Amino acid sequence: MRLAPTMLAAVLAATLAAAHAATPSTTTIASKSLQDAAQLRDRALADDTAWKVVESLTTEVGPRLAGSEADARAVQWAQAKFKALGFDRVWVEPVTFPKWERHGERGAVVGAHSQPLTLTALGGSPGGTVEAEVVRFADLASLQAVPAGSLAGKIAFVDHAMERAKDGSGYGMGSRVRGGGPSAAVRAGAAAFLMRSAGTDSHRNPHTGITRFDDGLTPIPAAALSVPDAQQLSRLVALGKPVRVHVALDCGWTGTAQSHNVIGEMRGRSKPDEVVVIGGHLDSWDLGTGAIDDGAGVAIAMGAGKLVGDMKRRPARTIRVVAFANEEQGLYGGKAYAEKHAADIRKHQIGAESDFGAGRIYAFSTGAPERALGAVQQIADVLAPLGIAYTPGEGGPGPDISPFAGNGLAWAALRQDGSDYFDYHHTPDDTLDKIDPKALAQNVAAYAVFAYLAADANGDFGSEPKHVTPPQE
Repeated sequence: MRLAPTMLAAVLAATLAAAHAATPSTTTIASKSLQDAAQLRDRALADDTAWKVVESLTTEVGPRLAGSEADARAVQWAQAKFKALGFDRVWVEPVTFPKWERHGERGAVVGAHSQPLTLTALGGSPGGTVEAEVVRFADLASLQAVPAGSLAGKIAFVDHAMERAKDGSGYGMGSRVRGGGPSAAVRAGAAAFLMRSAGTDSHRNPHTGITRFDDGLTPIPAAALSVPDAQQLSRLVALGKPVRVHVALDCGWTGTAQSHNVIGEMRGRSKPDEVVVIGGHLDSWDLGTGAIDDGAGVAIAMGAGKLVGDMKRRPARTIRVVAFANEEQGLYGGKAYAEKHAADIRKHQIGAESDFGAGRIYAFSTGAPERALGAVQQIADVLAPLGIAYTPGEGGPGPDISPFAGNGLAWAALRQDGSDYFDYHHTPDDTLDKIDPKALAQNVAAYAVFAYLAADANGDFGSEPKHVTPPQE
């Protein structure tokens, strides 16, 4: 059957239209938006909103252990702060999780060389008192290799020293020791577990952090020694005689708690139902005041959102700022957000989270597809005067963004200089004085530029329902 010329033309036109619709267009950013973003960048460098926000959070609320009374106050604080900053819409979404509490802890060498040890319980550790001989291991693999039951009645001590790095890469093994060491100690029959803190400082401040025990194992007391105390214990063991240590932890799981993701929006001018998500996590550990982890991240996102919202010409899409609940004990807020908003993943243009302190941002990258790389380069060009390099193929989504990124959310990484981050991370030294206001302002400028340009882009950055394994920082 031959088609008439007019019918053939109609079929060809329909076929081309269908092909065009099935092929996403190239994402670009208009020159007017780039000009506005450059002005926004410069205003942000002189703005102190983020400093005032993190000062308020760390002073008025202080430590915010997930599920605690202070955590609940932080949720109220965040709602009030969003409203005071002029966000158009503010709401909360519930997040439920197991509740862990710390009440007290102490340690000491007993016997001929008796002396106190500075330590802190790892989050998730049970309480208990143990006095036993210490067996030192240079690394996690050495502990994992010992025969089952060979440490019966003893204390396993992993003395891994974390390496300092700008990108924080040394933390990977430190966190694996914290996460896997206690279970390895149980399998070996140990009565308790000690580790050199996952930190790069030389102060008598132990670093806490979450640990977990594998299914089927009976948990044992697990704690981290400050770096100098770990070195001291190692020297005592090296003397060649048995060293006994007393560990007493008053802590443990106490049921279930509920907190909330707190969300504020600056509505877009023409596509308000589509969003660019930025944020940080609201909870902290209980030893310091949670300034760098992650009061700074919350403040950076709030400050950037406010600056974009104050613009005469807002971006097309909405800027959504999320203060995530209970990141520290298992990304509970990030997982809850990903689950609740799964059906709207295409409406999420792209996401980024600040959760690596307040050091200056030095690199920018995304997981965007090829069609969006021109727009990514345009964003990078506006970020460049801030001292930020475009580094394709490096970095990954922030912790609370990662569950949604695993389901197909487009992500961006604004990578901070973490050279000294692990001097303070999860310690009593995580306090406001560790934040440089100028570096904080540079972070705000970067997040404001990124959020504004992503929200005003013509085209998308690749968010779609799919299961992927995003790169890990």
